[in-house]
Amino acid sequence: MTAPDLDIFLVALPGLEPALCAEARDLGFDATAVPGGVEFRGGWPDVWRANLKLRGATRVLARLGSFRAFHLAQLDKRARKFPWAETLRPDVPVRVEVACHRSKIYHQGAAAERIERAISETLGAPISETAPVQVKVRIDDNLCTISVDTSGPSLHKRGHKEAVGKAPLRETMAALLLRECGFTGAEPVLDPMCGSGTFVIEAAEIAAGFDAGRARSFAFEQLASFDPAQWQAIRAASAPRTPAARFYGSDRDAGAIRMSQANAERAGVAEWTDFATRPIGDLPRPDGPPGLVMVNPPYGARIGNRKPLFALYGSLGEVLRERFSGWRVGLITTDMGLAKATSLPFEPPGPPIAHGGLKVRLLRTGSLP
Repeated sequence: MTAPDLDIFLVALPGLEPALCAEARDLGFDATAVPGGVEFRGGWPDVWRANLKLRGATRVLARLGSFRAFHLAQLDKRARKFPWAETLRPDVPVRVEVACHRSKIYHQGAAAERIERAISETLGAPISETAPVQVKVRIDDNLCTISVDTSGPSLHKRGHKEAVGKAPLRETMAALLLRECGFTGAEPVLDPMCGSGTFVIEAAEIAAGFDAGRARSFAFEQLASFDPAQWQAIRAASAPRTPAARFYGSDRDAGAIRMSQANAERAGVAEWTDFATRPIGDLPRPDGPPGLVMVNPPYGARIGNRKPLFALYGSLGEVLRERFSGWRVGLITTDMGLAKATSLPFEPPGPPIAHGGLKVRLLRTGSLP
């Protein structure tokens, strides 16, 4: 018997919804970009596959149903009639998060208490602030929509990165920015300010055909709808390959390079990656065909002050123009003035992207002359 279709919502970084939608479509999901994420319909196996394979999603929510509620007593009554047992298990702790917008029910804490009590008293599941399963409730214009977070910890936590540097770039963001720069896994990638190696490792994983979530567990494994045999079949369907290209990272900080090497080892991509301690001025062009330089340099609001960064950006641009003919460049920055100091032929910037409390932009070039 085929499970009923669910409304599935992929949470995206604001500004990267179209890129995540493109990735979802490439995986065969009939996806549509909406503010804050991507929507499609499917069954529970689609939820599991989305968690395992999507590199750009922050988390995967499954919408379980909705009802109208105009006051707390009505919310309590209807929450007690909701079919919790179809999704939640009585032996697995649950926590509830409520967001209220433009509704007669406006006290989020009181609403969460009512729903928690309904789950506890009708299903028997314990309530805990540290529960592995989270029910997310949105009360908007008096419509109460109930979803379950099927991911657990954010999907940028791939399960193999232990070491991070200052202002780390999340893996989910790195994957979508690589995609926005046209990277498919067939060409080399170089990051001359690699930090903990996120761009380099993500590129190598993409090239190797590794599943993003292969090394971690998910909240959906704790749901009543989970089928372990079917899940193992989905995991076993992956077909890793040996990359045709190599992936390079360098940084002037020797500690960052040690972090990158350790992270690459844990990710299983060390044999296809090269990391070296060097300043920008000593950056060599790798042997072989041109590829993509992907760099997230410091910006004044992030690490250090702005004024000394003009020389750094100028040096980066000079090295890339002189030594990287035929390569493309993708650069992330908050500061168009700093980007201009590279003198690189950037195309018009993409939309602003939320990153660590800042709004950054991806700047891209075509092949350098």
